[in-house]
Amino acid sequence: MRILGLDVGQKTIGVAISDPLGFTAQGITTIRRQNKVKDIEMLKKICNEYEVETIVIGLPKNMNGSIGFAGEKIIEFSELIKSEIELKIEFWDERLTTVAAHRAMLEADMSRGKRKKIVDKIAATYILQGYLDRIANMR
Repeated sequence: MRILGLDVGQKTIGVAISDPLGFTAQGITTIRRQNKVKDIEMLKKICNEYEVETIVIGLPKNMNGSIGFAGEKIIEFSELIKSEIELKIEFWDERLTTVAAHRAMLEADMSRGKRKKIVDKIAATYILQGYLDRIANMR
């Protein structure tokens, strides 16, 4: 059982995948967004390659828990993914995941250029790992 984690932004999509047992998340790539058709093609390719069963998408919420404009765009994009890829989709509250990713990279003394290239992939890893941890705690 592999689970795909996505951090969907306007310009990029950070992608992470779980190990086959669903314990750990690992960042695999950052997709440079071109258009919806090509974005979906790339996601389909990854889902087929890793035999994905579920997709976890980071849902940006306002600090009060409400869903704003960005969250609505993510929900809209997730509907497209669901109709084209036909896999189960779960949402994960992604508040502060990008902040956590930046903090981890700063602590690793990573250059600004390197951070910019991988921040979305790291954020996707945080999103997916949070989801995997919740599943493990429910067992």
